[in-house]
Amino acid sequence: MCRPRLIRVCCVLLIALALTQCTPGANGPSGRAADGGLLLPEGFDAVVVVDSIGPARHLAVRENGDIYAMLKRSYADGTVVALRDTTGDGRADIVRKFGALENEGGWYTGAEIRGDYLYVSTSLRIYRYQLTPGRLVPEAPPDTVLLDDHEHGVHEHISKPMTFDEAGHLYVPFGAPTNACQDPKRTPGVAGQDPCPDLDAHGGIWRFEAGAINQTQADGDKFASGIRSAVAIDWNPVDDNLYVVVHGRDNLHRLWPNTFSRWENAMLPAEEFIRVTEGTHFGWPYCYYDQLQGQKVLAPEYGGDGDTVGRCSQFDDPLIGFPGHFAPNDLLFYRGDHFPERYANGAFIALHGSTIRNPYPQAGYFVAFVPFEDGAPAGAWEVFANGFAGVDPIVNTSDAEHRPGGLAMGPEGALYITEDNQGTIWRVTFTGDKDAFGAAQLARMEQEKRTASNIRTPDPEADNLQREELLAGGKLYNTYCAACHQQDGQGAPPRYPPLVGTEWVTGDKQRLISVIINGLEGPIEVNGEPYNNAMPQHSFLSDQEVAEVATYIRQNLGNDASAVTAEEVHAVRRASPAED
Repeated sequence: MCRPRLIRVCCVLLIALALTQCTPGANGPSGRAADGGLLLPEGFDAVVVVDSIGPARHLAVRENGDIYAMLKRSYADGTVVALRDTTGDGRADIVRKFGALENEGGWYTGAEIRGDYLYVSTSLRIYRYQLTPGRLVPEAPPDTVLLDDHEHGVHEHISKPMTFDEAGHLYVPFGAPTNACQDPKRTPGVAGQDPCPDLDAHGGIWRFEAGAINQTQADGDKFASGIRSAVAIDWNPVDDNLYVVVHGRDNLHRLWPNTFSRWENAMLPAEEFIRVTEGTHFGWPYCYYDQLQGQKVLAPEYGGDGDTVGRCSQFDDPLIGFPGHFAPNDLLFYRGDHFPERYANGAFIALHGSTIRNPYPQAGYFVAFVPFEDGAPAGAWEVFANGFAGVDPIVNTSDAEHRPGGLAMGPEGALYITEDNQGTIWRVTFTGDKDAFGAAQLARMEQEKRTASNIRTPDPEADNLQREELLAGGKLYNTYCAACHQQDGQGAPPRYPPLVGTEWVTGDKQRLISVIINGLEGPIEVNGEPYNNAMPQHSFLSDQEVAEVATYIRQNLGNDASAVTAEEVHAVRRASPAED
């Protein structure tokens, strides 16, 4: 019998199938502007301010036009990049690095300017540099504003983005250390802990004094809860409220294959655009928002089946639910008057792009816009800028040329966009007729929303990139490994390491088997690059299944090594701590 959820899904699929018939050629992007390589609404132009500065995440622009971009990891010659345009052509001709900040193993994100100070954040700290008038690079070392003093091991959502209100407060997310509060983490069929202990000090937003230094979490107030991971965060001065676009949980099919299809895994749950007021709770890990149904439903770790609402009715709903795994990495309320009136006080959102939509094309990789009026969304979300990836469809994350990450507004009202593959920054300006700007100028972006494979709803059959029959090991790889390590095994550095041409795969069989069975946490080096993430354990796989998937990655994806047998797996399992 068809459940209500399946009926709704069928309707979405019929629409999606109709739209795919209108899709332009699949051999390249559906349209790219010559300037800056981006597709923008008619009347907008983009120039490349700088490229190849390193993986640029968030950024801030000073009143004199100087730009400060935070790289997403530490480098010996500096983690912050300062840029200045002395010729007025929109391109940086002075580039300086500073701040060789401590390497903490996670993502470095935040960059904000408040008064005479530049705030930047690593995984565990927020720093404050004093800016000197006329000087591009700070002259003094930074103060530490906030230290995350928890004992961390490997934490899944450790970044420290930030924003400020108008009353002297600093808002910082403390991301959840798990996907859905399971113990052990990310293990198929394991129930979530109830109540979830992660919510005591994580999975929410904390408020601090903006002007204080050497604070820890204990010095702040818990402002809101039930927020798994927040990287896109901004204060809206129009209605004096905090807004966040949340990274939703993942792995619905991998963890609950009898409940969720691969198509549902690609589409769900929503990335929630939320208004955060003091005391709000958005339901993580007990619930998630299903944008197809337009409601919060109970998570499978807590007895949900994709339709049941249960206790989720008590939690706060989002303003908008973006499709799953778009990966919102920055949020900016536009406060200038350089753009047409349509954009006044609206929200730009940098959607960095998924790694885990397998077997469907990866999605996100564009900048969205949400019009606002009187402190509330005034319409559906729109595509503002696309073409970052340079390919369509995006099969593996590594195929994408650029992945948008940060947003900032310049003093003249231009929009600045960073990307964290090569380190390119764009400056977007409006050169058309503001009074004449309307539906006609937005028509090609509406077409892009309907047709680009990184944005539109995928067809469950036509867009399935793994329709061919695979060997047993290949099927297991696609179910349990490809979401992180990608279909081609190239991974998604610096988050997920490659499986191609590395001794971790083609070398010692026992080590590989142990990693598959027991998982791995802590810093490692793969092909000369550092990684510090959590590989979940797969002890639930049989000896034969472990042998099949290990053999597959050793003999495919560009590797050529000997097979692994079930007997070899059994010997490692018997000696493993998991058997104690």
